[in-house]
Amino acid sequence: MIKITQLCEQRITSKTSKVTMGTKNNSKHSKSFSLKAEVSNVFRKNPKKPLNYKQVGKAIGLGDANSRDQIVKILQDFKAKKEIEEVQPGKFRLIAKGSAAEGIIDVNTKGQGYVTIEGYDQDVFIPEESMNQSLNGDRVKIKMYALKGGKRLKGEVTSIVERRQMEFVGIMDISDRFAFFVPDSKKIHVDFFVPLKKLNGAKKGDKVIVTLTDWPKDATSPFGEIKEVLGRPGDLDVEMHSILSQYGFPNKFPDDVEKAAAELPIEITEAEIALRKDYRKVTTFTIDPIDAKDFDDAISIQTLKNGNLEIGVHIADVSHYVKEGGIIDKEAVERATSIYLVDRVVPMLPEVLSNNVCSLRPNEEKLTYACIFELNDKGMVQKSWIGRTVIYSDRRYHYDEVQEILEGKGGDFKEELLQLNGLAKIIRKKRMKDGAIGFDKVEVRFNLDEANKPIGVRLKVQKDAHKLIEEFMLLANRTVAETIGRPKKGGNEMPKTFVYRIHDEPNPDKLSEFVGFIKRFGYQFKATKVGEIAQSMNKLLAEVKGKGEQNVIENLAIRTMSKAVYSTDNIGHYGLSFPYYSHFTSPIRRYPDVMAHRLLERYEKGLKSADQSKYEHLCEHSSNMEQKATNAERDSTKYFQVLFMQDGVGKDFKGVVSGVTEWGLYIEIIENKCEGMIKLKEIRNDYYYFDEANFRVIGQNSGKIINLGDELTIKVVRADLMRKQLDFILVDDQFSD
Repeated sequence: MIKITQLCEQRITSKTSKVTMGTKNNSKHSKSFSLKAEVSNVFRKNPKKPLNYKQVGKAIGLGDANSRDQIVKILQDFKAKKEIEEVQPGKFRLIAKGSAAEGIIDVNTKGQGYVTIEGYDQDVFIPEESMNQSLNGDRVKIKMYALKGGKRLKGEVTSIVERRQMEFVGIMDISDRFAFFVPDSKKIHVDFFVPLKKLNGAKKGDKVIVTLTDWPKDATSPFGEIKEVLGRPGDLDVEMHSILSQYGFPNKFPDDVEKAAAELPIEITEAEIALRKDYRKVTTFTIDPIDAKDFDDAISIQTLKNGNLEIGVHIADVSHYVKEGGIIDKEAVERATSIYLVDRVVPMLPEVLSNNVCSLRPNEEKLTYACIFELNDKGMVQKSWIGRTVIYSDRRYHYDEVQEILEGKGGDFKEELLQLNGLAKIIRKKRMKDGAIGFDKVEVRFNLDEANKPIGVRLKVQKDAHKLIEEFMLLANRTVAETIGRPKKGGNEMPKTFVYRIHDEPNPDKLSEFVGFIKRFGYQFKATKVGEIAQSMNKLLAEVKGKGEQNVIENLAIRTMSKAVYSTDNIGHYGLSFPYYSHFTSPIRRYPDVMAHRLLERYEKGLKSADQSKYEHLCEHSSNMEQKATNAERDSTKYFQVLFMQDGVGKDFKGVVSGVTEWGLYIEIIENKCEGMIKLKEIRNDYYYFDEANFRVIGQNSGKIINLGDELTIKVVRADLMRKQLDFILVDDQFSD
């Protein structure tokens, strides 16, 4: 079993969901995928029975003509892929043995794999002995078998289609005769053999980057050579570079990219200003975190003669400086995103652009791409305009300064900030009423000393100042997407290619698991009608606030939701309840925003629709790199948590049970949100076993129970930087009866 906050990622047997979800406009991906999964599930539950399209439709409760047509197409598709066979005209049966498929393999710490295949509602289990030299993330071909009863799919890897990565980070182990490389990632289940002549200066114990060079057919270990020696483990720079390298991010720009950025013409000419709307005399300011160095967005505000407010969302005009296909652009494409580690930012663009030329710094003229709104006092948009502007930021605010003004303190542009806040609250209220889900997770931030060592923890809580900016950025992103994507009245024109930020409906099986889980805490969750999921989710999030189980349920709720990704095929954004949504407001740190700017300019000039396949490829790449950046940032946070808690070894803390597994309890320390584990075998005076059905542990002799959300007193006994792990023991018996 795995940590309970990852419950929704478990590979468990799928059951027919009892949760009926509402249908959303434009969610054709979701419907198609779900129907394929349900058809596949019918055959696996009846592995020896021939079935026709009517029987399949009846089994999943669909009998209308459109659904029957879809089922017929799916059956033919499965037949072509050799997943089912036509045993009689119009009757099909699962190919029980040797059915071939292709997908991405996810490897656990035991060296076992799970292959995700489109059209299947459960992953295919690959035993360790059937991995056939595949590594985590590889695209593989497999043979799969329906086990007895059709309740689980098992398979073996037959070939590797594409390696996910060829470079790995880890520690060198060197002797007189041979050397082995031990990967940092627990998902890479083998060590690498490195010939002594390919050590590239590495010494025993060094942290290095190794390149996979070969894996002979009969060898138990792959062969590699050292690409780069990062340094000694424990050094902060070495550890952060290791995290970046593990996910394929460079820690510096190539010299020719830096040179090209330094040589860019940056003068703002009168000729360029003449091509833009001039907002230099309109009140404009930025609001960002206190430690921000790049300022993507600014807000302008002025009162119009009719009494309405004109609000401008002005965004750094990166595409004016970074030309498509140029050397800087190619590097930005590869990176796709900036990475925000605890102690540093690894930018998508060279610093001369990200922190200087493009950054909307105060008291400087800047070129921007803007979305301008006229809003009445009810927060309704009367009209909008999208185009290029030139601005002069009058003030740089950080969130705490704005929050103090909103709470009554005096300050520059107080009236303007109060007006913006009033409108933002109206817009947010309407958005929530329309079905948006309000996740307001508390984020942990570290206070660092001059050497970047953590000396304290602060909790980032979403306040009005944050929500003010959020609402106007959401409004701009939505308006941009609607402008391109929404069909014109009476028009027959095909939609133009654009970059959307899409978010699918929750997977019914995950939602069913989630509903079953929260019922153990006494919470109800309705999801039988259109719009009920979002409504129920918001009600639940409000109910758990301040309770011991809050963090567990919030984490599970987030994991129950689908992941937002970039795509040229719009299905809307479920979590925001927007039928059209894009990313337009952060081109300094997100490449999809640069693409959106370029496409807006293209269509403003009246040019034909852009090549969808080209932009879809860039969307997929950007989504993948975004996920890698998220993982790198998470690893960075784990490392700093352990580093921060080194001074806490031997001390007692109050904590909350945040996860329960068969081997231990995950505990989150209340005062600083750092998380560690109590191993069950290290709980004294009794033997505790895992009650999987109820996500708790029980003392075999005493009958004492430890539940999720229970508050316990723990002692920190180890802070292991190598494993990025904190180990705790119980101080006393604070259990539920």
